[in-house]
Amino acid sequence: MRELEKTRPAGISRNRFCQLMKINRSTLYYERRGESEENLSIMRKMDCIYTEHPTSGVLTMRDKLSMEGYVVNVKRIRRLMREMGLEAIYPQKKLTKQGQAKYVHPYLLRNLTIDHSNQVWSTDITYIPMRRGFMYLYAFIDVYSRYVVGWRLSNTLEKANCIELLNECISRHGVPEIINTDQGSQYTTPDWAQAVKSHGSMVSMDGRGRCKDNIWIERFWRTLKQDYVYRYPTSDVEELREGIEDYIGYYNDSRPHQSLGRGIAPSKIYFLHKAA
Repeated sequence: MRELEKTRPAGISRNRFCQLMKINRSTLYYERRGESEENLSIMRKMDCIYTEHPTSGVLTMRDKLSMEGYVVNVKRIRRLMREMGLEAIYPQKKLTKQGQAKYVHPYLLRNLTIDHSNQVWSTDITYIPMRRGFMYLYAFIDVYSRYVVGWRLSNTLEKANCIELLNECISRHGVPEIINTDQGSQYTTPDWAQAVKSHGSMVSMDGRGRCKDNIWIERFWRTLKQDYVYRYPTSDVEELREGIEDYIGYYNDSRPHQSLGRGIAPSKIYFLHKAA
């Protein structure tokens, strides 16, 4: 919040500035503390567990960590999972907050034949561990070709990142017919729905707790982490950004995808079958 203090106009007292901004004066001097080295180590391990076993909830995560020699309680694991944006995937009751319910959309991909590029895009956010700290990776993937149409690295979980990346992807690659997401808080908002519909796309959302409804982007996360992130840990954000850029370039242009047939990269399929 010290950055906010720098925006205070000359001649306005701190008290008056806080009144106008509707914030407590003490928040001007608050700096969020980063996670301890111990917590970062636990979070890196939790990310590996979740990548392999996305049905792992708080209790399972505690048990798996205990087997690895970590002494952690449920309260700590629950907080760290929330910080990482992790939620166990399993069938659940409909507990969507009432204020968001009207922005939860039906799943449009069931029994849909996906036969060309830009028919369906899948998008999500994942936690990226670093030697010191962590980042969040946003990405859109074309479901038909498995081509990553755009991505963004950020240190925050903000809906603005989703919308800005959406606009960037559409400006480069055109408008998809359907965009599918999970029911995360970044996507169950009027701003997200309005942004998607303003381009003429339809909004589709996973069923609550259905791990296979958005599996294309989930498989990409797993591939990226196992092939690059876990193998080449770094403390430097720019090094991480460059590494992810190189890997996605390789993934799009050189890595044959099993679902596409041998010797065929996603970019070839994407541009070959892209609707005019």
